[in-house]
Amino acid sequence: MQGQVQRRRVFYIPGFDPYPPRRYREFYRKEGAEQARISGFDLTMQADGSDAWRVEARIDGQDVNARVEVLVWSDIVGHSMDQGLLSTYLKVCRTAWIYISSGTLFRLMRLRRGPVIAALYPVVFLIMQLLVACAVAFGLWLGAVHLLPYGVYLGVPIGAVAAWALLDWFRRHDNRVLAHYLMLDYAFSAGHWGAYPAAQEQRLSQFVDRIAEALDDEDLDEVLIVGHSSGAYMGASVLADLMRRGDLARAKPAVGFLSLGQVVPMVSFLPKADRLRRDLHDLSTCEDLTWVDISAMGDGCAFALCDPVGVTGVAPEGQKWPLMFSAAFSRTLGPERWKRDRRRWFHLHFTYLFALPFPEDYDYFRVTAGPMTLAERYKDRPPSPSCKRAPVSKFRGLL
Repeated sequence: MQGQVQRRRVFYIPGFDPYPPRRYREFYRKEGAEQARISGFDLTMQADGSDAWRVEARIDGQDVNARVEVLVWSDIVGHSMDQGLLSTYLKVCRTAWIYISSGTLFRLMRLRRGPVIAALYPVVFLIMQLLVACAVAFGLWLGAVHLLPYGVYLGVPIGAVAAWALLDWFRRHDNRVLAHYLMLDYAFSAGHWGAYPAAQEQRLSQFVDRIAEALDDEDLDEVLIVGHSSGAYMGASVLADLMRRGDLARAKPAVGFLSLGQVVPMVSFLPKADRLRRDLHDLSTCEDLTWVDISAMGDGCAFALCDPVGVTGVAPEGQKWPLMFSAAFSRTLGPERWKRDRRRWFHLHFTYLFALPFPEDYDYFRVTAGPMTLAERYKDRPPSPSCKRAPVSKFRGLL
């Protein structure tokens, strides 16, 4: 029956995350079991290699088999993060210059405050850490001047070593504040003024080939690409490449693209993001897939309910995608959990992958392991009414 799924392949593209695929496998294991308990369906899973797992589910009286595979680029992320303290502070200056001098930061402020605050937070926090380290160094120098022979001279290296040690301590304990992590995330996105670096472009090409193999499988009912955070714009580029190669038109199964908590404008608004803008423009009219974008106003790290094609200023005549819906965390999490989590912005940014106590239009596990294609699930549901679609980006050139 059209729109029904018995066998599905899911390709998950993470955001800027140095962790290995097993992190997402354990997310799925734990949260899938919880969603099954809440919603009253059956779901089991088992590992299938280092980057994938298999899911067997019985939902709404129908059996579904799915294989979920993480498209790995954590090695690229890890390499970009392993640069040392001096490199991090140089990137603070360079990234701030790119976003401010190009006017991109001020354009982004016209969309949502949350992700702009999230972008400014690591800059402010890292500068505060530097000031604290400098204050410690100055205090030690003053102490050396008054207590040590030749203290004027000896105090300089003593203070410098102490300041460096303190900054390194801040970096090693960054998992508590995420200032270094977020700074390096934005620095990576802006490093080439919006163009993909060579390593990322090469990895996207590998993703294209990997997904193309699944599109030729006649035994599949659906191939679903899921892009979270930065993975959303990477997913758009991968699918645009597949479309231009003709793979989507020849696909045997239905093709779906689910973007979650997207941060597309952080890149598409930059001067040299011509490749991404072309991909958004082309994909938005594609007849051979369904693109659904899910975000939530409570997610302060995403451009919630901002049409990435429209606000980038590249929406063509006849735009079809994306269909935009709210995950409505204020309702779907329930009052107690929402009260607890509403200030935990980074946690909420991953909540799209978690079990929801009161699921509405969006349920990650029904989408990835349920008996309906993405197109069938959302075909009769009106998009959220409060979406922003008007062009905002200053740069709208296409490659």
